[in-house]
Amino acid sequence: MFSMRIAVFVAAVLGVFSHEAAAQTYPTRSIKMVVGFAPGGPSDVMARLVGQRIAAALGQPVVVDNRPGAGGTIGGRFVSESEPDGYTLLLGNTSTLIVSPLIYKSIGYDPIKGFTPIALLGTTADILIANPKIPPNSIGELIAYAKAHPGTLNYSSAGIGTPPHLIGEMFKQRAGLDITHVPYKGGGPAIQAVITGEVQFGFENPATAMPQIKQGSVKALAVTSEERPPQLPNVPTMIESGLADFAFVSFTGVIGPAGLPAPIVSRLNAVINEALKSPELARTLENLAVDAKNETPPAFGAFLAKETARLAPVIKAAGVKGE
Repeated sequence: MFSMRIAVFVAAVLGVFSHEAAAQTYPTRSIKMVVGFAPGGPSDVMARLVGQRIAAALGQPVVVDNRPGAGGTIGGRFVSESEPDGYTLLLGNTSTLIVSPLIYKSIGYDPIKGFTPIALLGTTADILIANPKIPPNSIGELIAYAKAHPGTLNYSSAGIGTPPHLIGEMFKQRAGLDITHVPYKGGGPAIQAVITGEVQFGFENPATAMPQIKQGSVKALAVTSEERPPQLPNVPTMIESGLADFAFVSFTGVIGPAGLPAPIVSRLNAVINEALKSPELARTLENLAVDAKNETPPAFGAFLAKETARLAPVIKAAGVKGE
């Protein structure tokens, strides 16, 4: 029995040394950054921007591997099943790590146990935009108007299970409103529906909504972040507008398979966080309406747990199911 314990102890020590040795030489070949969405989209753009910085810092190429489908879960499953050696990473986001696991019956991975958090890249709030012709000019007025005209107000989204849909359901539940969700095939048609008055309001990404707000095609009533974004200093948050603890941000981050050695996680986290401090990258992210972050891996893990706990009851109450 004693000799067996010694053998287990020696194996554990050797395992630690091998991990440290791997981290010291890491990387010795190209790194694959998996994106669960098609080329050209926000996640793909983010992966390429960050991948270039990682490659420059570590001296090895970072190859973006697009594996679109099923709300990002195809890419997520591929990475969760990959060797935890630091050479296969995932550009994860709200859909891949929170929404899809909550709305699909089986996705093939555990969003918490199946991955190792590495770095939270940034978050993006949405804006509640409304058709200029409807009377309400604040969240309080919109709630009062909706309650005075039950069943008559519609809100748009880019599709079932997308952040705008879930924010709308959160708004409906928290304010006790009788409003109707109208899903569209993408953010473009969804915002166009608000402009034309086909629906009365919707929640939209700032990068999409800002040009329309400036043109006066829509009016901004509130933002869903905890603080006002620099692009919209005069637009109140939902919390400031009277809905306590009403906050929702979409996020993007880098994760690896479960069991990724801590030294490799630490090195990647340091490289990514340093890249986010770059003025050039910071300006690019700001143009994409992304609030860059600088978090430790444990803090990123805590963020994922918090956002999951925030969305789970909303999705359950609304009965949202993956298509």
